[in-house]
Amino acid sequence: MSETPSRDPLLAWQQLVAALSAAGERMDRATKDTASADERADGFRALARALSNQLGRLEVDDAKPELVPFNLWRQKFYMDNPDYLYWVAEIAPGGCYRIEGCAEGAAFLSINVYAAAGLQADTVARITSDDLVFDAGRRFSVTLGGTKEEAEGAWLPLPANANMVWVRQFFDTPQHEGRDCSITRLDSCTPTPMIEAERFTRRLSRLAGTLDMASRVIAKAGASETERNSVREWSEMQGGAVFTEPGIHYQRGAWELAPDEALVIEGRVVQARHWSALLYSRYLNSLDARNRRVSITGKHVAADAEGRFRLVLAAKDPGTPNWLDTEGRSFGIFVIRWLQPETAPLLPTARVVKLSDLRAGR
Repeated sequence: MSETPSRDPLLAWQQLVAALSAAGERMDRATKDTASADERADGFRALARALSNQLGRLEVDDAKPELVPFNLWRQKFYMDNPDYLYWVAEIAPGGCYRIEGCAEGAAFLSINVYAAAGLQADTVARITSDDLVFDAGRRFSVTLGGTKEEAEGAWLPLPANANMVWVRQFFDTPQHEGRDCSITRLDSCTPTPMIEAERFTRRLSRLAGTLDMASRVIAKAGASETERNSVREWSEMQGGAVFTEPGIHYQRGAWELAPDEALVIEGRVVQARHWSALLYSRYLNSLDARNRRVSITGKHVAADAEGRFRLVLAAKDPGTPNWLDTEGRSFGIFVIRWLQPETAPLLPTARVVKLSDLRAGR
Protein backbone atom coordinates (compact mmCIF):
# COMPACT_ATOMS: atom_id res chain seq x y z
CA MET A 1 0.00 0.00 0.00
CA SER A 2 1.41 3.37 -0.95
CA GLU A 3 1.82 6.19 1.53
CA THR A 4 -1.02 8.70 1.82
CA PRO A 5 0.00 12.28 0.94
CA SER A 6 -0.07 13.33 4.62
CA ARG A 7 2.50 10.66 5.46
CA ASP A 8 4.65 10.73 2.32
CA PRO A 9 7.95 12.51 3.07
CA LEU A 10 8.80 12.73 -0.63
CA LEU A 11 5.94 15.13 -1.24
CA ALA A 12 7.06 17.33 1.65
CA TRP A 13 10.66 17.16 0.42
CA GLN A 14 9.55 18.23 -3.05
CA GLN A 15 7.59 21.07 -1.47
CA LEU A 16 10.75 22.23 0.32
CA VAL A 17 12.85 22.03 -2.86
CA ALA A 18 10.20 23.99 -4.74
CA ALA A 19 10.10 26.62 -1.98
CA LEU A 20 13.88 27.02 -2.12
CA SER A 21 13.83 27.31 -5.91
CA ALA A 22 11.06 29.92 -5.79
CA ALA A 23 12.95 31.83 -3.07
CA GLY A 24 16.04 32.03 -5.28
CA GLU A 25 14.01 33.19 -8.27
CA ARG A 26 12.36 35.91 -6.17
CA MET A 27 15.70 37.14 -4.93
CA ASP A 28 17.09 37.06 -8.46
CA ARG A 29 14.24 39.24 -9.73
CA ALA A 30 14.58 41.60 -6.77
CA THR A 31 18.34 42.15 -7.19
CA LYS A 32 19.54 41.48 -10.73
CA ASP A 33 18.81 44.92 -12.18
CA THR A 34 19.28 47.28 -9.24
CA ALA A 35 21.68 45.75 -6.70
CA SER A 36 25.46 45.70 -6.74
CA ALA A 37 27.20 42.33 -6.82
CA ASP A 38 27.78 42.54 -3.06
CA GLU A 39 24.19 43.50 -2.26
CA ARG A 40 22.90 40.75 -4.53
CA ALA A 41 25.07 38.23 -2.69
CA ASP A 42 23.85 39.68 0.61
CA GLY A 43 20.28 38.91 -0.42
CA PHE A 44 21.09 35.28 -1.10
CA ARG A 45 23.04 35.16 2.19
CA ALA A 46 19.88 36.31 3.98
CA LEU A 47 17.98 33.41 2.40
CA ALA A 48 20.73 30.96 3.42
CA ARG A 49 20.66 32.29 6.98
CA ALA A 50 16.87 31.90 7.10
CA LEU A 51 17.22 28.31 5.88
CA SER A 52 19.88 27.59 8.52
CA ASN A 53 17.69 29.16 11.19
CA GLN A 54 14.62 27.14 10.31
CA LEU A 55 16.50 23.87 9.80
CA GLY A 56 17.54 24.27 13.42
CA ARG A 57 13.84 24.20 14.33
CA LEU A 58 12.98 21.13 12.20
CA GLU A 59 13.80 18.45 14.75
CA VAL A 60 12.56 19.16 18.25
CA ASP A 61 11.45 16.97 21.13
CA ASP A 62 8.44 18.75 22.57
CA ALA A 63 7.96 15.92 25.09
CA LYS A 64 11.33 16.78 26.66
CA PRO A 65 12.21 20.15 25.12
CA GLU A 66 15.43 22.14 25.01
CA LEU A 67 15.76 25.91 25.13
CA VAL A 68 17.94 26.63 22.12
CA PRO A 69 19.74 29.96 21.52
CA PHE A 70 17.97 31.70 18.65
CA ASN A 71 18.95 34.25 15.98
CA LEU A 72 22.71 34.04 16.42
CA TRP A 73 24.83 35.81 13.83
CA ARG A 74 25.04 32.86 11.43
CA GLN A 75 21.26 32.31 11.51
CA LYS A 76 19.84 35.82 11.41
CA PHE A 77 16.14 35.83 10.60
CA TYR A 78 13.46 38.50 10.62
CA MET A 79 14.93 41.55 12.33
CA ASP A 80 17.25 39.84 14.82
CA ASN A 81 18.64 41.95 17.66
CA PRO A 82 22.23 41.49 18.92
CA ASP A 83 21.42 43.56 22.03
CA TYR A 84 19.09 40.78 23.18
CA LEU A 85 19.51 37.12 23.97
CA TYR A 86 16.80 34.71 22.84
CA TRP A 87 16.05 31.08 23.71
CA VAL A 88 13.24 29.13 22.06
CA ALA A 89 11.57 25.78 22.80
CA GLU A 90 8.48 23.91 21.69
CA ILE A 91 6.38 22.39 24.46
CA ALA A 92 3.72 19.68 24.56
CA PRO A 93 0.10 20.41 25.55
CA GLY A 94 -0.61 19.57 29.17
CA GLY A 95 3.05 19.43 30.22
CA CYS A 96 4.68 20.89 33.32
CA TYR A 97 8.13 22.49 33.07
CA ARG A 98 10.74 24.43 34.98
CA ILE A 99 12.81 27.16 33.33
CA GLU A 100 16.06 28.17 35.04
CA GLY A 101 18.71 30.60 33.94
CA CYS A 102 21.06 33.47 34.59
CA ALA A 103 20.10 37.05 33.75
CA GLU A 104 23.18 38.83 35.07
CA GLY A 105 23.44 42.29 33.52
CA ALA A 106 20.03 42.09 31.85
CA ALA A 107 17.90 45.22 32.06
CA PHE A 108 14.75 43.17 31.54
CA LEU A 109 13.70 39.57 31.01
CA SER A 110 10.46 38.18 29.61
CA ILE A 111 9.11 34.69 29.11
CA ASN A 112 6.35 34.54 26.52
CA VAL A 113 4.30 31.42 25.83
CA TYR A 114 2.65 31.21 22.41
CA ALA A 115 0.02 29.27 20.55
CA ALA A 116 1.94 29.22 17.29
CA ALA A 117 1.71 27.86 13.77
CA GLY A 118 4.47 28.75 11.32
CA LEU A 119 5.08 32.51 11.49
CA GLN A 120 1.72 33.20 13.16
CA ALA A 121 1.52 33.32 16.95
CA ASP A 122 -0.68 34.54 19.80
CA THR A 123 0.74 35.22 23.26
CA VAL A 124 -1.25 33.03 25.69
CA ALA A 125 0.86 33.36 28.86
CA ARG A 126 3.61 35.69 30.00
CA ILE A 127 5.86 36.47 32.95
CA THR A 128 8.64 39.05 33.27
CA SER A 129 11.54 39.88 35.54
CA ASP A 130 9.13 42.07 37.54
CA ASP A 131 7.51 38.89 38.85
CA LEU A 132 10.60 36.69 39.24
CA VAL A 133 12.88 36.28 42.25
CA PHE A 134 16.63 36.44 41.58
CA ASP A 135 19.46 35.24 43.79
CA ALA A 136 22.73 37.11 44.28
CA GLY A 137 24.04 35.81 40.97
CA ARG A 138 20.87 36.90 39.15
CA ARG A 139 19.73 33.33 38.67
CA PHE A 140 15.99 32.68 38.43
CA SER A 141 13.50 29.82 38.30
CA VAL A 142 9.91 29.65 37.08
CA THR A 143 7.48 26.73 36.83
CA LEU A 144 5.25 26.50 33.75
CA GLY A 145 2.04 24.50 34.08
CA GLY A 146 0.88 22.19 36.82
CA THR A 147 -0.57 23.81 39.92
CA LYS A 148 0.59 26.86 41.83
CA GLU A 149 0.72 24.88 45.09
CA GLU A 150 3.24 22.43 43.63
CA ALA A 151 5.36 25.06 41.87
CA GLU A 152 8.84 26.04 43.04
CA GLY A 153 9.60 29.72 42.62
CA ALA A 154 7.42 31.77 40.30
CA TRP A 155 4.51 30.04 38.56
CA LEU A 156 2.94 30.53 35.13
CA PRO A 157 -0.18 28.57 34.18
CA LEU A 158 -0.22 27.07 30.69
CA PRO A 159 -3.36 27.20 28.53
CA ALA A 160 -4.27 24.02 26.64
CA ASN A 161 -3.19 25.47 23.28
CA ALA A 162 0.31 26.56 24.41
CA ASN A 163 3.01 25.00 22.22
CA MET A 164 6.02 27.34 22.20
CA VAL A 165 8.02 29.40 24.69
CA TRP A 166 10.49 32.23 24.12
CA VAL A 167 12.85 33.64 26.74
CA ARG A 168 14.27 37.11 26.03
CA GLN A 169 16.91 39.09 27.88
CA PHE A 170 17.47 42.79 27.12
CA PHE A 171 20.91 44.33 27.68
CA ASP A 172 21.97 47.96 28.00
CA THR A 173 25.57 46.81 27.58
CA PRO A 174 25.57 43.49 25.75
CA GLN A 175 27.82 41.03 27.59
CA HIS A 176 26.46 37.62 26.76
CA GLU A 177 29.20 35.35 28.04
CA GLY A 178 28.13 33.07 30.87
CA ARG A 179 24.39 33.59 30.37
CA ASP A 180 22.36 30.41 30.20
CA CYS A 181 18.80 29.20 30.14
CA SER A 182 17.37 25.68 30.36
CA ILE A 183 14.00 23.93 30.51
CA THR A 184 13.19 20.67 32.32
CA ARG A 185 10.06 18.54 31.99
CA LEU A 186 8.68 17.89 35.49
CA ASP A 187 5.75 15.55 34.85
CA SER A 188 6.14 12.04 33.49
CA CYS A 189 5.72 11.56 29.76
CA THR A 190 6.07 8.88 27.13
CA PRO A 191 9.41 8.97 25.29
CA THR A 192 9.24 10.44 21.82
CA PRO A 193 9.08 7.70 19.14
CA MET A 194 12.24 7.09 17.13
CA ILE A 195 10.46 8.43 14.05
CA GLU A 196 6.86 9.25 13.16
CA ALA A 197 6.17 9.57 9.45
CA GLU A 198 3.22 11.89 9.81
CA ARG A 199 4.93 14.15 12.35
CA PHE A 200 8.17 14.43 10.37
CA THR A 201 6.36 14.99 7.08
CA ARG A 202 4.14 17.65 8.64
CA ARG A 203 7.14 19.50 10.07
CA LEU A 204 9.05 19.29 6.80
CA SER A 205 6.02 20.68 4.97
CA ARG A 206 5.72 23.44 7.57
CA LEU A 207 9.40 24.30 7.05
CA ALA A 208 8.74 24.63 3.32
CA GLY A 209 5.77 26.92 3.95
CA THR A 210 7.70 29.10 6.41
CA LEU A 211 10.62 29.54 4.01
CA ASP A 212 8.27 30.32 1.15
CA MET A 213 6.53 33.04 3.17
CA ALA A 214 9.78 34.41 4.60
CA SER A 215 11.48 34.61 1.21
CA ARG A 216 8.64 36.77 -0.10
CA VAL A 217 9.07 39.20 2.79
CA ILE A 218 12.87 39.25 2.56
CA ALA A 219 12.95 39.77 -1.21
CA LYS A 220 10.64 42.80 -1.14
CA ALA A 221 11.67 44.27 2.23
CA GLY A 222 13.89 47.03 0.88
CA ALA A 223 11.53 47.93 -1.94
CA SER A 224 8.71 48.47 0.57
CA GLU A 225 10.54 51.42 2.14
CA THR A 226 9.16 54.00 -0.27
CA GLU A 227 9.84 56.96 2.01
CA ARG A 228 13.60 57.02 2.36
CA ASN A 229 15.43 59.12 4.98
CA SER A 230 12.40 59.34 7.23
CA VAL A 231 10.90 57.67 10.31
CA ARG A 232 7.44 56.16 10.77
CA GLU A 233 5.50 54.38 13.48
CA TRP A 234 5.86 50.64 12.85
CA SER A 235 2.25 49.88 13.66
CA GLU A 236 2.36 46.41 12.09
CA MET A 237 4.64 45.16 14.88
CA GLN A 238 2.98 46.71 17.92
CA GLY A 239 1.38 44.51 20.53
CA GLY A 240 3.41 41.33 20.10
CA ALA A 241 2.89 40.57 16.40
CA VAL A 242 5.02 37.82 14.79
CA PHE A 243 6.69 36.67 18.02
CA THR A 244 7.66 40.20 19.04
CA GLU A 245 7.80 41.42 22.65
CA PRO A 246 4.34 42.85 23.53
CA GLY A 247 5.76 45.69 25.62
CA ILE A 248 7.82 47.29 22.83
CA HIS A 249 6.81 50.43 20.93
CA TYR A 250 8.45 50.30 17.48
CA GLN A 251 9.58 53.07 15.14
CA ARG A 252 11.14 52.30 11.79
CA GLY A 253 12.76 54.06 8.86
CA ALA A 254 15.28 53.75 6.06
CA TRP A 255 18.34 55.61 4.86
CA GLU A 256 19.50 56.25 1.31
CA LEU A 257 22.82 58.05 1.33
CA ALA A 258 25.76 58.97 -0.87
CA PRO A 259 29.23 58.15 0.50
CA ASP A 260 29.69 61.75 1.69
CA GLU A 261 26.30 62.00 3.41
CA ALA A 262 24.86 61.13 6.81
CA LEU A 263 21.34 60.73 8.13
CA VAL A 264 20.69 62.69 11.31
CA ILE A 265 17.80 61.37 13.42
CA GLU A 266 16.62 63.73 16.15
CA GLY A 267 14.12 62.99 18.88
CA ARG A 268 13.33 63.22 22.56
CA VAL A 269 13.99 60.51 25.15
CA VAL A 270 11.00 59.22 27.08
CA GLN A 271 11.33 57.19 30.26
CA ALA A 272 11.38 53.50 29.38
CA ARG A 273 12.71 50.25 30.79
CA HIS A 274 15.11 50.02 27.86
CA TRP A 275 15.42 51.61 24.43
CA SER A 276 17.74 51.23 21.49
CA ALA A 277 18.39 51.96 17.83
CA LEU A 278 19.71 49.27 15.48
CA LEU A 279 20.69 49.14 11.80
CA TYR A 280 19.64 46.43 9.32
CA SER A 281 20.33 45.51 5.74
CA ARG A 282 17.50 45.77 3.24
CA TYR A 283 17.11 42.01 3.74
CA LEU A 284 16.16 42.35 7.45
CA ASN A 285 19.48 41.11 8.87
CA SER A 286 21.16 43.26 11.53
CA LEU A 287 24.50 44.68 10.45
CA ASP A 288 27.82 43.35 11.80
CA ALA A 289 27.54 44.01 15.54
CA ARG A 290 30.51 41.72 16.20
CA ASN A 291 32.91 44.16 14.51
CA ARG A 292 31.10 47.49 14.11
CA ARG A 293 28.97 49.90 16.10
CA VAL A 294 25.64 49.27 14.42
CA SER A 295 23.41 49.67 17.49
CA ILE A 296 23.20 51.86 20.54
CA THR A 297 21.12 51.48 23.69
CA GLY A 298 19.57 54.31 25.63
CA LYS A 299 22.09 54.00 28.45
CA HIS A 300 24.83 55.02 26.01
CA VAL A 301 22.99 57.68 24.02
CA ALA A 302 24.34 61.16 24.63
CA ALA A 303 21.38 63.53 25.11
CA ASP A 304 21.12 67.16 26.17
CA ALA A 305 19.75 68.46 29.46
CA GLU A 306 16.20 68.49 28.07
CA GLY A 307 16.40 64.89 26.85
CA ARG A 308 16.87 65.62 23.17
CA PHE A 309 19.05 63.12 21.30
CA ARG A 310 20.68 63.02 17.87
CA LEU A 311 21.70 59.77 16.17
CA VAL A 312 24.04 59.93 13.18
CA LEU A 313 24.01 57.19 10.53
CA ALA A 314 27.02 57.30 8.22
CA ALA A 315 29.66 55.17 6.52
CA LYS A 316 32.48 56.95 8.38
CA ASP A 317 32.79 58.29 11.90
CA PRO A 318 32.05 62.04 11.72
CA GLY A 319 33.44 62.56 15.20
CA THR A 320 30.04 63.27 16.73
CA PRO A 321 28.28 61.41 19.56
CA ASN A 322 25.85 58.58 18.82
CA TRP A 323 27.37 57.55 15.47
CA LEU A 324 26.10 54.29 13.94
CA ASP A 325 28.10 52.59 11.18
CA THR A 326 26.15 51.91 7.97
CA GLU A 327 29.01 49.70 6.70
CA GLY A 328 29.10 51.91 3.63
CA ARG A 329 25.70 50.64 2.48
CA SER A 330 23.88 53.20 0.36
CA PHE A 331 20.55 51.85 1.66
CA GLY A 332 19.42 50.20 4.88
CA ILE A 333 16.71 50.02 7.51
CA PHE A 334 16.80 51.25 11.11
CA VAL A 335 14.51 50.39 14.02
CA ILE A 336 14.07 52.24 17.32
CA ARG A 337 12.62 50.11 20.12
CA TRP A 338 11.10 51.54 23.30
CA LEU A 339 10.42 48.91 25.99
CA GLN A 340 7.53 49.84 28.28
CA PRO A 341 7.70 53.60 27.69
CA GLU A 342 5.90 55.66 30.34
CA THR A 343 4.44 57.88 27.61
CA ALA A 344 4.08 57.36 23.88
CA PRO A 345 7.40 58.31 22.23
CA LEU A 346 7.20 61.20 19.80
CA LEU A 347 8.18 60.38 16.24
CA PRO A 348 11.79 61.47 15.60
CA THR A 349 12.70 63.56 12.57
CA ALA A 350 15.33 62.69 9.98
CA ARG A 351 17.41 64.80 7.60
CA VAL A 352 20.32 64.22 5.24
CA VAL A 353 23.47 66.30 5.82
CA LYS A 354 26.96 66.36 4.39
CA LEU A 355 29.62 64.65 6.47
CA SER A 356 31.82 67.70 6.03
CA ASP A 357 29.12 69.87 7.62
CA LEU A 358 28.90 67.52 10.62
CA ARG A 359 32.67 67.57 11.08
CA ALA A 360 32.58 71.36 10.91
CA GLY A 361 29.91 71.44 13.62
CA ARG A 362 27.18 72.73 11.33
